[in-house]
Amino acid sequence: MPGLARYGEDEGMVQPSNERPPPILGVVVNPFSGAGGRLGWKGTDWPLPLRVAEERVPLVAPARAREFMAHLSRRKPGLVVYAPPGPMGWESLGEYRGDVRLLDCVDPGKWPTTPEDTARCARLAVDRGVGLLVFVGGDGTARIVLESVDEKVPVLGVPAGVKVYSGVFAYTPREAAEIVALFMEGRARLVERMVLDVDEEAFRRGELVVRPYGYLRVPMAPGLVASGKSASHGPGEEAEIEEIAEYFADELYEDCTLYILGPGRTVSRIAEKLGIEGKTRLGVDVAHNRSLIARDVDEETLYKIVSSYPGRKVIVVSPIGGQGFLFGRGNQQISPRVIRLVGRDNIIVVSSPSKLSRLRVLRVDTGDPLVDEMLRGYIRVLTGYGRYRMVRVE
Repeated sequence: MPGLARYGEDEGMVQPSNERPPPILGVVVNPFSGAGGRLGWKGTDWPLPLRVAEERVPLVAPARAREFMAHLSRRKPGLVVYAPPGPMGWESLGEYRGDVRLLDCVDPGKWPTTPEDTARCARLAVDRGVGLLVFVGGDGTARIVLESVDEKVPVLGVPAGVKVYSGVFAYTPREAAEIVALFMEGRARLVERMVLDVDEEAFRRGELVVRPYGYLRVPMAPGLVASGKSASHGPGEEAEIEEIAEYFADELYEDCTLYILGPGRTVSRIAEKLGIEGKTRLGVDVAHNRSLIARDVDEETLYKIVSSYPGRKVIVVSPIGGQGFLFGRGNQQISPRVIRLVGRDNIIVVSSPSKLSRLRVLRVDTGDPLVDEMLRGYIRVLTGYGRYRMVRVE
């Protein structure tokens, strides 16, 4: 296909789009996406939205959509925007000053909405001749969009999900708005990016099984679209992780300190080295005096523990491979209010040199701009026995 290339690590593989797209945008929101993150759920794929609706869990995706549209309104106010009614789109477009038109694809009063509604709205947006379809959601939503529209139009994801492993998402809603503006001006490039998703049942058992589902055409500007999550481990990485765990146990660990342990292999190996039994591989756990006091916590439980503990509190996290996120992807239980209580100086970042070599910067996307700003700047990353690197957080 002219003007299109599959995306690799080398951005030189990307070719510019040959045609300027029509200035018509389709926006579809999965209102449930990401709602399970702070609850410690491993995703919010159907039928979990039924629980979200029944338990009145606060929604994440509509707020992310509003943030995206607010930035787009300032960056590119003249676009025609097609959107579904209600929380799937219309309610999230209030700050956009362009020409907004309704997609008659779902009953405005229907609740909860379903994956079939998302698919139908995506297809209708394409039928209306949009030049770009933006969806707000996670990997489950990306799969629905892939199955519904395939490569008929370019697609861009605004990240809102618990799982954001696919390479079809902008890093943040603000950067998604910038990509849309650049693309509509003919200044972005089209690439094929893979849609990935995890097996949620295996994920809940502590097993990370990531499967590819196909490719979507995605507009890309350097530094604005996330790579897909990397789960591969280079040769020698186990030895690197072992060094990190040994140094942490020998030199960094302190009794009478509350440790909030994020997900991932490196943090799990640190827990094992400390003799902490029962650490979840993919959840957030709390330890004190080498014992686990709370396992696979939700945000509310974690906040209560942290706010009631009078002594020193420490967060231990490792960046997501291939993407570099420290907070806001896969560990939403460590919320902005928890981070504020702990403080930036009590965050320990650990990463093998192999993983870090594949990352240009580290990133945060907590949903709170003030906390994100507090976390930005350079941070020390423990990479071996007594070895650190200073890495920039964006």
